[in-house]
Parts: sequence; C-alpha cells; structure tokens
Amino acid sequence: MQPLKLTLKGFRGIRYGLGQDVLTLDFERLADGAELVAIAGANGRGKTTLMDNMHPYLTMPSRAALSGPGGFSYYDHVCLPENEKDLTWSHEGRCYRSQVVIRLNGRRKTEAYLHALSDEGQWRPVCLDDGLVSDGKVETYSRCVESICGSADTFFTSAFSAQGKRQLSTYRNAEIKSLLSDLLGQEEIRALGQKANDTAKLIKAGLSSIRQELAGLDAEHARLDAGLHRLQGASDRVTQTLIGREQAQQALDGHRVGHARLQAQRDQSQSTEARRAQLLEERKALIVAGTRAIEGLKAQEQDALQGLERLAQRINSRRTQAQSRQSALMQSRRQCLNVLEEADTVQRAAHRLPLAELVLSARQQEIVVCRQQVQAMRDAQATERLLVQKLASIELEAGRAALKAQELAHRFGLVAEVPCAGTDLQGQCKLLGDAHEAQTLMPSAQGQIGRLAQDKALAEQELSLIRHRYEELAQAPQALARAERLGDMARTRVSRLSLLATRAGQISQARAALQTIELELSSLMAELGRTQGNETTEEQAERQQIEAARLRIAQALVQQAQHFREALNRLDAVLHALPTPFDHQMLAAAAQAEAQARLALSTAEQAHLAAERDAQSRIELTAQARALADRRVQVQSRVARAEDSLGSWNLFARCMSNDGLIALAIDDAGPALSGLANDLLLACYGPRFTVSILTLVETGKGEQREGFDIVVHDGESGDSKSLGLMSGGERVWVNECLTRAVALYLAQHAGRRYDALFSDEADGALDPERKRMFMAMKREVLRVGGYQREFFVSQTPELTAMADAVIDLDAMRDRGVTVDGAKKWASA
Repeated sequence: MQPLKLTLKGFRGIRYGLGQDVLTLDFERLADGAELVAIAGANGRGKTTLMDNMHPYLTMPSRAALSGPGGFSYYDHVCLPENEKDLTWSHEGRCYRSQVVIRLNGRRKTEAYLHALSDEGQWRPVCLDDGLVSDGKVETYSRCVESICGSADTFFTSAFSAQGKRQLSTYRNAEIKSLLSDLLGQEEIRALGQKANDTAKLIKAGLSSIRQELAGLDAEHARLDAGLHRLQGASDRVTQTLIGREQAQQALDGHRVGHARLQAQRDQSQSTEARRAQLLEERKALIVAGTRAIEGLKAQEQDALQGLERLAQRINSRRTQAQSRQSALMQSRRQCLNVLEEADTVQRAAHRLPLAELVLSARQQEIVVCRQQVQAMRDAQATERLLVQKLASIELEAGRAALKAQELAHRFGLVAEVPCAGTDLQGQCKLLGDAHEAQTLMPSAQGQIGRLAQDKALAEQELSLIRHRYEELAQAPQALARAERLGDMARTRVSRLSLLATRAGQISQARAALQTIELELSSLMAELGRTQGNETTEEQAERQQIEAARLRIAQALVQQAQHFREALNRLDAVLHALPTPFDHQMLAAAAQAEAQARLALSTAEQAHLAAERDAQSRIELTAQARALADRRVQVQSRVARAEDSLGSWNLFARCMSNDGLIALAIDDAGPALSGLANDLLLACYGPRFTVSILTLVETGKGEQREGFDIVVHDGESGDSKSLGLMSGGERVWVNECLTRAVALYLAQHAGRRYDALFSDEADGALDPERKRMFMAMKREVLRVGGYQREFFVSQTPELTAMADAVIDLDAMRDRGVTVDGAKKWASA
C-alpha cells in the first residue's frame, strides 16, 4: 500500500495547526524517488493528524482508545458541517481512491466509498469476488479495504508505527497469537476452527434438545408407571362391580313392587278422602265464621270498656284541674302575704330616706375638705424639701465666695512682699499685676457674701413657716380616712333605704291581688264542696248506658259460643265415623327407597363402566410403555452419537485454534522472526542484543503451558530477560526491530507486501547515538524488504536532516501553501 495523494477537509488538527480548513498533499511529487520522507513541524502543527490519515482504514490509530470497532470516532476530530478525507493510494500495481464523508449537520452520519481505477482510466466502485460492492456504507467499505490490504491489526502492527502504539511485549497470549496467525496467513485454519466451533455449538444445541426430549420421555415413562401402578387389579374390580350391579338391580325390582302396591291402596282411598276433605272444609268454614262473630262481639265489649275509661278520665281530669287551680291560688296567696309582711319595714325606710341623703351629702363635703387639707400638707412637704435644697446650695455658694475672698486677700497681700514693688520692673511683674487685680475684685466678693447671707436668712424664715404649717396639717390623712369611712357607711345606708322604698308599689299591688285571690278561693272551695265524691247527672246517665250495652254483649257471646260448639260436635262425629285415612308418608318412603335403589344401580353401573375403562386403559398404557421403552433406546443412541460427535468437533476446533495448528505455525515462524530481528539488530546496533520468541512459558510449579514471551539476550552482561523488564530506550529499540522483522516476514513468506512504512515519533526515548542507528535500521529494512519508502515523524532535527525528503508543515503555514511545498535533501 502506497499513498499517492491526500486531501483533508475540516479536521481539527489541520485547522488548529495550519490555520486552514482544507489541506492537499501530492505525495508522488513531494516524495519523488525518496526512500525516507520526514514530516516536520512544531508541536501541534498537525503532523500526527496527517500521518493518521495516510492509509485507507477508517481509524486514526494515534487517537483510537482501543483496537477494533467502537474504539474510534471521526466526530471528535472534525469541525465543519461536512468534512471529507480523500486518499488516492496504490496496492500491488493497482490504483484506488478512498472517499470518507463525515457529516455533523443535524444527524451525525459517515459515508465511505472505495473506487478502483479501471483500464479505461475511470473510477469504478470496488467489487469483490463474492459480489460485495462498495456502496457508501462503512461496513462494506471496511470489508473491501481488508480484502485488498489485509486486516487493520496486521497493517498497524507491521507497517504503521503509530504514536503511543502498544509494544509487542504488552500483548496478552490470545492477542499475540491472533495477530501472528493473521500475519502468517492462517486465516483458513482459523476459519476451519471457527466453522468447527460453530458446528460444535450447533451439535451442543441439538444435544440439549435431544436431552430435553429424553427428559420428556423419562417424565412420560414415570407417568406411565404411575398410571400402571394406579390401575393395578383392574380386572378383579370388573368382576366385583358386575356382581354389585346385579345385586342393585334385584333390590330395585323389590322396591318397585312395594311402591306399586301402595299406589293401588292410595287410589282405593281417594273417595273417602274426598268426603273427609269436604267435611274438614266445612268444619274450617264454621270455625272461621264463629271466630269472626265472637271477635265482633268482643270488639263491641272493648268499645264499651273504652267508653267507661274515657268517662273516668274526664272525671279525674275535672277534679285534677280544680285541685291545680286551688294549689295555684294558695301559692299566690302565700306570695302576697310574704310581700305584705315587709310593709312596715318599707314604710319606715321611705320615712328615713331623706334624712339619710342629707347625712350622705354632709359626709361628702367633709371628705372634700379633708382631701384639700391632705393636698396642702403634701404641698408644704414639697416646699420644705425645696427650701432645704435651696439652703444647701446657698451655703455651698457662700463657702465658695468666702474661699474666693480669702484667695483675693492673700493675692493682695503680696503687694508688700514683691521685691520689684517701687522699681522700674513693677510694670512688667506679673505677680504685682495679679495683686492689683485682686484688690479690684475684693469689694465684689464681699458684696456677694453679704447677699448670700441675706438669702439664707430669708430661706430659713420661710422654712420655719412651712414647717409650722406642716405640723398643723399633720393629722389631715387620719381625718380623711375617717371621713371616707363615714361616707361609705352613709352611702350604704342610703342605698339600702332606697331599695326598700322602691318596694312601696309592690306592697300596694300585693294587697289588691290578695283580695282577688280570697274571693276566687271562696268560690272554688264552694264548688269542690258540692262535687266532692259525686258525679254529675250527665256522667251518671252515660255510665248506665255503657253498663246496659255490656250486659247485652255478654249474653250474645254465650249464645254464639253454644251454637258453634253444637255444630262442631256434629261435624266431628261424622269425621270420626269415616275409615282411617291413607298414610302418604309410607308412599313417599317407598318412592324414596325406589329412587335410592335406582341411584345405587346407576352408581354400580358407573363403577362397572369405570372398572372396564381402567382395564382397557391399563392395556393401552402397557402398550404405550413398551413403545416408549423402544423410543428411549433410540433417543439414548442419538445422545451417545451426538456426544461422540461433539467431542470430535471440539477436539478439531481446538486443533484449528490459536493453541493448535496456529500455535505450531507460530512456533515454526518464531525462529524466522527472531532471525530477521537479530539481523536488523546486528546490522544497525551491533552484536550486543539478540532476541528469541517463546510460545511455551514456565509456570510457578515448573510446568510448561501455552503463552508468549520475547526474551532478550545481552551479549555484554550475559544476562537474558524479558523485553518488558528492559529500560525504556532499549525496549523501543528492540520493539522496533521486531515490528520491522514482522513486516519483512510478511514480505518474504506470507506474500502480503506493503510498499510504504509509517512511523510517528518512535525515537523519543533513544539517545542521540541510538537515534542515528535507528535511522540506519530504517534504511536496512527498506533494503532487505524491498520497500519503496517510509514516512516518519521525528522531533529530532538531525534525524529530519537525514531524510531524503521533508514535508515541512511550518513552511506551509508561513507561506499559506495548501498543495505541495516540500524540501528535498540528498541521502547522507
């Protein structure tokens, strides 16, 4: 696979690194005749984005989180609504064109097209031998690319060394075997193993269904055994139920004869029963008529009794009303008498009320006078306190004035003591000036002391008068309390007398009401005297009528009872003369016995039929059990054949797996791969390191098991250790030789060849000397493998200068070049 031309549109790495949305590079012109082509530029210029898109696979290996589908998405690395990758490349002498369109506008969608250049010079969709055509779908595109260039894992392991790529020493056993089997062209063996595995799965699924069928047959066999056990002795039950049915038939015949005989007796007694029924109906009608007549007479008697009760109630009501009226009048009379008992007290209160009101008025005036005296006493007390405070302030001010006068006298006395008095300096002496000033202030100080003495004398005189006034009013509070107590007593007396005086009208009303009550009581007592223990004339006549009606009703009751009793006696004599009635209970008992016998016969017949069915079912179950046993033998034979086939196919699948023939092929290829890697190490780095590939590793118990390990032998120290235990730089050195050895092995033995190799900053951990050897290794790989060129990215300017051609992205950014723009150097 050789990239010829690449156009990237909308990729973030190009946009941020070069400031452009579209980049087009013509590799045929930029790397014309060059073996080592360097892609140079500062960090973040887009070198990795460019190299990750120089292949036809739908991934950017340096950006993929993991290998396989789902480990990478273009959507995180593009920025325009519609982005595009257009790569023209060649493989095995044929030209192809990959077009990948990534859309972000609306719903995300990726389309991938693969075209091949026909002999007529036209681009046509790639069509595989199985009829698959590249139609723009990602799945069909990936299948077409892998059918042309091989699997992506093989390409990225052998020909493309991506940035951050996993080293071979980190691969697990299954991963490295899958990779090496693909490198060695073991697809057919793996395909056979996969088919064998699928066949084993199908056989296993069929075996599961056969085992389920066998389990169903076992369950059916258990069911048949249970049925046969349940139906054991069915023939004996047939004989027993037949005897029981015959006995039930004989019993039914006997009950039928007895029931027929009782029915004949019932028919003979029907005429007698008709006469009996007629007589009983007449007797019943007679009883109903007699009962109605007697109930009518009893109702009339009840009405008479109710009339007597109503009469007695009226009499009692009249007496009760009179007695209630008498009680009410007596109660009113007692109330009036109670009111009249207080007539003298009320009259006396009305006479004394004016005098009590005069006394209350005098008491209230006395209270007012006492309150004025108390207020005057309180004012005198307050004035006394003010005067005492005034005297204290006058004394304080007088003390201050005396001290000030004394100070002025002392200052004036300094006139004779000052030495400068009478000299020329006396005008400038401050003490002498202060003494003269004190002389002018002394008269005003003496006058203030005199005024304060007069104010004090006046205040003391006023204080004496106030204290005398206070002593005169000292008893005013006690007098006020006594006057208020007497006033309360007078107010209470006036209130009590006023309340009694207001009852004078009530007394007058009670006298008038008492006269009316006395008259009404006199008339009521006279009326009660006349009717005491007697009824009125109307009440006596009504009572006599009711008693006469009751007598007539009693006589009618006696006559009606005698008449109905005689008629009943005649009917009972006729009924007694009739023959004994037919016992229908015997007929019902006979019918019930016949029905029970019929039910017993039906039960016996059903038991006989059930026994017959059980016997027939046992015969059928026996036949089914024999057939089921034959079928179980057949199914068990099928299970045995399926288990044998499953073991064979599982063994064949294991033989065709990574641990079978593929492992043997890897063992065969191991020395060749190790030889190629050692040749590269010897040609580029000297004889120090040699490698060997192990497919069997030793466990902790000292046993051998399937595995994978790369052992490096150090010629200087004589030590041998796993590649994963070497230093970072040494590990990169050996790993790159192994990777290129894989590429050489593919070109020489597997028939899978790539014309171009790719390497992205694989020399980062190497020292300067090893980096120069690293470039020598690249040229050796190109020479031995017959590769056309290698594209590489390096941050070391010396390595970039050793390339045959340089694609300088910094220069492109500076000049704004979007198509070509490359520098070439001759090979060192």
